[in-house]
Amino acid sequence: MNGPTTGSDVASRARAVQHLADRWIGNALATGKPAGGGSFVCSPAGLWLALAAVAAGARGETARELRALLGTADREAAPAVTAAARELALTGALEVATRVWSRVPVRDAYREALPDVRFDDLTDPAAADAWVREATGGLIERLPLAITDETLLALVNVLALKARWEKPFEGWLTRDRPFTDASGRTRPVPTMTKGVPLADVRVVDGTYVVELRCTAGEGGGEGARVRFVLGEPGAGAGQVLPAGWADRSTGTRPETDLVSIALPRLALRTRIAVTGQLPALGVRLATSDAADFSGLSPLPLAVSDVVQEAVLKVAEEGVEAAAVTVVAMRAGSAAPPPQRVLHLAFDRPFGIVVLPAATDVPLFAAWQADIPSGPGHAPSGPAHAPGGPAHI
Repeated sequence: MNGPTTGSDVASRARAVQHLADRWIGNALATGKPAGGGSFVCSPAGLWLALAAVAAGARGETARELRALLGTADREAAPAVTAAARELALTGALEVATRVWSRVPVRDAYREALPDVRFDDLTDPAAADAWVREATGGLIERLPLAITDETLLALVNVLALKARWEKPFEGWLTRDRPFTDASGRTRPVPTMTKGVPLADVRVVDGTYVVELRCTAGEGGGEGARVRFVLGEPGAGAGQVLPAGWADRSTGTRPETDLVSIALPRLALRTRIAVTGQLPALGVRLATSDAADFSGLSPLPLAVSDVVQEAVLKVAEEGVEAAAVTVVAMRAGSAAPPPQRVLHLAFDRPFGIVVLPAATDVPLFAAWQADIPSGPGHAPSGPAHAPGGPAHI
């Protein structure tokens, strides 16, 4: 590390993840519809940590491209990755880990620059699957891609959150309410309701942002925060989700006295092939034969695949979320006067952003565009893996 971390360093890294989130969701996810119906869940923080760790071994023009997307690359990236991961790990109930499996020599300087990353020989892909399963508490069973003979190195980042709401929803208030998906189809879904303090609600560029806080968990630290973002009817993910990581000082309070919300129980799971999205994000050399990762290994390497699988479950008791990102390398009270009540029904496409306690880093971002499937009833279809019951 290069000296103590300052507030400006933390803010700079948060902005770097937000920049990646803006570009990734706006340029690829919101337009590419990686999951049936347009719903998805992803981890901007997980993708940033994985790509930035690989970028620590990039040099020359390859590093320049990655720096434009990530805000860091080359030799300064490793300290940034280490600091960012340690900052995120201060959030209670959040696990952060990165591991590298390799069949090729890895430079000593690269290993030493990433002191929190474990390096192993890539001899048994099942060992990587077992680590993913353990690190995510079973939310994700295995690597989201197959390790082949052509895979010379795999860098894997895991983010996993299992947290309870500070004030859980009352289960007896949950009942079926209508939800209208992006195509205009309406169906009844199990929907939770409760009052929310006005201080936890704001409007950012026409989008309602409701923040719910989680307890820290047994490990201490500060609890995570989850923002539910509801835009104007017809607004898409690229327009709505950025309000979820906007600075908490932005926006205005709604003109109301009380706020209640109606929020569907949900379970989302998405596997995203990021590799094909990288050119839209300005990264081309890293996946080409001209890639320069000479700071990582003395052998020539190029990125063959970047894949992320993420899952998010929201229920009465709390929230569970996990993401595995792999970079594979080849060769609110009644009063006597009438009060204005704002009832926010998340009964149409809406967004979800999970943040750490201290910064506005988007750990997870999700877009619920089709009919929600509650925990234990994960959506079916080729873009979704089966989801298990929530245990919170």
